[in-house]
Amino acid sequence: MKVFDLQCSAHHSFEGWFGSEADFVDQLARRLVQCPVCGDAQVEKMLSAPRLNLGRSQNPPPESSDGALPAVSASSDVALAPLQNEITQSLLRMAKALLEQTQDVGNRFAEEARKIHYGESEARAIRGQATPQQTRDLLEEGVQVMPFVLPESLKGPMQ
Repeated sequence: MKVFDLQCSAHHSFEGWFGSEADFVDQLARRLVQCPVCGDAQVEKMLSAPRLNLGRSQNPPPESSDGALPAVSASSDVALAPLQNEITQSLLRMAKALLEQTQDVGNRFAEEARKIHYGESEARAIRGQATPQQTRDLLEEGVQVMPFVLPESLKGPMQ
């Protein structure tokens, strides 16, 4: 099994698992390899180094006197690539969990959210589409909603 660090033309980083280098090249040529965030099939393999798990550091990160964690700065995008990949993977996991744990009410979202809020419909977690104005109106009424844009790759059938 080959694991490659990949990146789309929008600079989203992600991993791809393939049976061999030839499988990767074949799937890439047939545009089967797509970014899980935006669905872009313009993907390239990035340079990567092997990861060595040598155990956990015995020294916890230092805290300042006010309890804040130290800040991190990087001089190039390359230094932040692992962090960006971790954040992207976390967002994808969160989006998948939202899909699995909510009912899709489509463009009836604002109407259904109000019904739930005012006790006219059973309480449940829902998702759907709402215009920015509908979202503002719901929030002003005290209806708890969270705008969340799903990546294109998650809008199709779940595997």
